Amino acid sequence: MKLATWNVNSLNVRLPHVEQWCTSARPDLLGIQETKLEDAKFPRTAIEALGYEVVFSGQKTYNGVALLAKQPIRDVVTDVPGLDDPQRRILVANVGELRVANLYVVNGQAVGSEKYAYKLDWLDKVTRFLEGELRNDPRLIVMGDFNIAPDDRDVYDPLAWKEQILCSTPERDALRRLLDLGLVDSFRRFDESAGKYSWWDYRQAGFRRDLGLRIDLVLAGAPVMERAEAASIDREPRTWERPSDHAPALLELSDV
Repeated sequence: MKLATWNVNSLNVRLPHVEQWCTSARPDLLGIQETKLEDAKFPRTAIEALGYEVVFSGQKTYNGVALLAKQPIRDVVTDVPGLDDPQRRILVANVGELRVANLYVVNGQAVGSEKYAYKLDWLDKVTRFLEGELRNDPRLIVMGDFNIAPDDRDVYDPLAWKEQILCSTPERDALRRLLDLGLVDSFRRFDESAGKYSWWDYRQAGFRRDLGLRIDLVLAGAPVMERAEAASIDREPRTWERPSDHAPALLELSDV
């Protein structure tokens, strides 16, 4: 079973990329972030033509999340209790035997800003919600664009990014609290090396110069990690014409 997460940075623009990648990579489950589409305009027919069931939660111009799955999708949640937020950033559902949370974590703009405080509060409330989900069923996957580089190995220039947005200590501590619930950063189970990234800025030839961050993660509960066979980042879509600034991150599981 192949699971993936990908911030497509506008599904309206990147639908051909999603179609191409799903046809070649053949993920069984794909979490998408930044669809940037109202639900009425979501390309359900095109996604279903690829052989997927799909659920989505979107808004005009910003944010938006979707889940594509080869198996039925059930028990969908789009709003976390205690988090009164009109932004469409959360999609949780049962897919087969797994409980899957697809997150588009707040960027935060700049350390010390109001949006930064909002990010930390958002993470705190979502973590508390996921604690309950994990207590109900440890077969939990939490995937998405976390807008946090877990540690300095995940940053092309740790000194330049030290205590900057996406790399600040409070953000990393918030991510650690989520992991401490009993989740594993699946990529690190298979690769401990530095210099493996999932996002590159469009500016300053960021991708060509490999000036990246690893901020797209697949976290998994212990029973899921027992079935883990491989984890990777697929850089190829970042080479395509008019690409997203993110690349898909994947986790492969053995069949039950």
